[in-house]
Order: sequence, then C-alpha cells, then structure tokens
Amino acid sequence: MKVLNLINGVLSPASSSQWLDLTNPSEGKTYGHLPRSGSADVELAVSAANSAFKSWAATPAGERAACMSRLADLVRDNADMLAEAESRDNGKPVSLAGTVDIPRAEKNLRFYASAIQHFASESHVMEGVALNYTLRKPLGVVACISPWNLPLYLFTWKVAPALVSGNCVVAKPSEITPVTAYLLSTWVKEAGFPDGVFNIIHGLGSEVGDALIRHPKVTAISFTGGTATGAHIASVTAPKFKKLSLELGGKNAAIIFDDCDFDDALATTLRSSFANQGQICLCGSRILVEKSLYPRFRDALVAKAKKMKVGDPMDPSTKMGAVVSKDHRDKILASIELAKTEGGKILCGGEKTSPEGLPHLQNGYYVQPTIIEGLSPNCRVNQEEIFGPVVTIQPFENEEEALEMANNSEYGLAATVWTNDLKQAHRVSSELETGIVWVNCWLLRDLRTPFGGVKNSGVGREGGFEALQFFTEPQNVCIKL
Repeated sequence: MKVLNLINGVLSPASSSQWLDLTNPSEGKTYGHLPRSGSADVELAVSAANSAFKSWAATPAGERAACMSRLADLVRDNADMLAEAESRDNGKPVSLAGTVDIPRAEKNLRFYASAIQHFASESHVMEGVALNYTLRKPLGVVACISPWNLPLYLFTWKVAPALVSGNCVVAKPSEITPVTAYLLSTWVKEAGFPDGVFNIIHGLGSEVGDALIRHPKVTAISFTGGTATGAHIASVTAPKFKKLSLELGGKNAAIIFDDCDFDDALATTLRSSFANQGQICLCGSRILVEKSLYPRFRDALVAKAKKMKVGDPMDPSTKMGAVVSKDHRDKILASIELAKTEGGKILCGGEKTSPEGLPHLQNGYYVQPTIIEGLSPNCRVNQEEIFGPVVTIQPFENEEEALEMANNSEYGLAATVWTNDLKQAHRVSSELETGIVWVNCWLLRDLRTPFGGVKNSGVGREGGFEALQFFTEPQNVCIKL
C-alpha cells in the first residue's frame, strides 16, 4: 500500500517524490511505503492551514463539533479495518487494537465534539464598577506530533481538542506506524472539514517534525514521545515563545502492600507490565512488593508470565504480539544484557523469540515477557526507560522505603498502589511524585481528568478541559459599568 499526505484537502505524495518503507513487525517484511516529506511539504501544509484559519475560527462551535462527530462515525463504521491496520502496522494483537485502540480513538473524537459545547468562559463582577469576562481564542496553526505505540488512539487525543477549539492543524504521525492516520485522512473531507483545516504530513521526525516545530507560523506544539526528543523541541521552541505540551517517558512503579487483594493485584500487575508488549508509557516497569508478600507474589507473577506466549497478532486469541521494529527489539535485548552485567537475575524470558508453528512469522520482532530480580534501585535498568516487555521486581520493608524507591527516578508519569487500607492509599498517593496514581486498578481512564507527568515525564496536561485550555489563549475583557 501507499500512504499519502493530506494537504489542503488533497491526498498527495511528498514533493520530493521520495518514499520510506513501511514494515510489518510481526513478519519483518516491507509491505508498503509512505512519503518522505520535508520542509517544502510542511510549508505547503502550514500555508494552507494559515489561509483556512480565520474562517474555521469563526465557524460556530456546534458546526465544528458536528464535523468531529461525523469523523467519529466513520471511525466506528470502519473499526474492524482500522484494528487490522493497527495490528499490521504496529505488531500489537488485533484483539487489543479492536477493544482498546480504535474504540478509544472514536471516544476521543466524540468526547471533544461534546466538550467544546460545554466549554464556558469565566466572568468576574466588580460590583458597581466593571464587568470582566474571559474569551478563549484559538491559537492559529498548531502542530500535533504523535507516537508509534498507540497510533490512532494518541493521534486523535491531540487533533480532536485542537480542531474543535477553532485551530487549524498540521499533524505528524510516527513514520513507523502511519497507516491508521492515513486512513483517517481519507475521511476528513467526508466528515465536512473545510480544505486546509486538518492537514496530515508523513515523514521522518528529524525532517518533518523539526521543520514543523521551527516554522514561524506554528503557534503551539503538542508532542508525545521520548524525553530526549522532548528536550530538543523545548530547546528549539522556548526562544520563540510557542506554547508547548510534552507527554514524555515513564519509569512507573507498582507498589504492592501485603494487605492487597492478591488475585486482583497479580492479574492487573501482569497486564500493566506486558500490555501492548510493554510499549505503553503508563506500563509499570518497576514492581515493588512488601517483603512479607514478596516471595509469594514474585513466584506467582513469574508463573503467569511464563505461560504468556507470543503469537500471530492477527489471531484474535493472541495476547502478546511483536514489538514495533527491529531496532526497538534490539534496544530491549541490549537492556536485558545490561541487567545481567548489573547483577540482575532473569526469572523468566530474556530472549528474542517467535510464534511456534508459523514459519511466515519467524523473522518478526518478538521478545519474551521478562522479569528481572536482584537489581539495585539506582542501576541503569531501574533508572532508564526500556519501553518493552521487561520489568524488575524488588522487595521493600515499609511504606517509607516504598515511597523512597518509587520516587527514586528522573521520571514521574504514573504509579499504581495496591492496598485495602484507605488511609495508607491516601498517604502514599499524596507523596508520590507522579502526575497520575491508580489505587487498586490500572489504566482506568476518565477522559475529563488531567493527564500528564512531572519531572522528565513532561510539561503540561492533556485531557478534559485542560486540552481545550492549552489550544486556546485567554483574553480578559473589562467593561466599565
């Protein structure tokens, strides 16, 4: 297949006529191509967006919401095709794409189609003197740059609030997983968006992404991805005073106290460790267990992980698919080797693998679910993001030590806490240096709540009205009475 750019309502290749390979990670084979776009394509897209801005910003919020709702309908109507495309492009099980990624993409679009119609301005009365009220104005042309791990899920999470707020968007999906964003682009006109309002450019981050963040007419950037790239974006955009939202890496702790619901904690920790092959920024990669419970929990977790087998991502029964690329697989394997040199004991996994009895998948990029014991909290494997099916497990003596270990990280995105002591749950949650805490659950998301991290996990918040506030500029109007 050939992926195309969407610029000013027209699907087209890159102006350079160059192409990049599109690889199916479950097979390790090229199955299509995407445009290798560059600064010339970015210029065309930004120019189109800039030209469309005044008209789109003046469009009533209800009409903008109607376009978004129609796009959500098209996602719903094509959900099976999108799930298969996501699985083929990313390597994740089609069951995961069909039950999580694509339904969430639809919900993102519907949520913001509704939210913009309830996004109220504030007023402040100076009795007998003046009336102040706040207008929320769209910013202009904004850039939305999304990652490869949850391709359509996180792509729609960014573009939906940007568009319904009245901005015009130039979006860049990951070059590793561009297909579902491309499919979405084929329905933009059908949904009713005017030409130039919603543009999608494909290509390398170092070329398209860099041109986007540097463009003088791009007023804001919303980026999800690695911390190093986020730091680069911040260094480029800070002197230009662009608005910036960065959702970056995580090294999340799962804190398990001995009074937890054992079966629930075990099942959920297995899922939070290895869902999407561990390629979710919210996955728990450091499992901390109270010492009195540690041997039992460790042995039960290892036993369950050993039963997890990688399979054909297109098989609905598969729970564990391929990681996203050969380079990423090799990075994960290198981290496992590093753990061995740092004194870690591999309790299960630790090797590349492939589905049994399926010759056409033998060259795919698969890694066994891996659990590592015996590492110090300060070692590199416990400090650096691996972003794969690899977790470490460590005991702690008491609540104080659990908090010290959990907060011993440059990252601060999320954490889970497992306890039936409500007071302890509150104490621990309030002391955790993270943007999100789940108590006795994981990945339970209410789209109205703020999402984001602290420290090296990012800047700003997404979700709910937080996103609508990011994509608008407040203007206070004071009228003397």
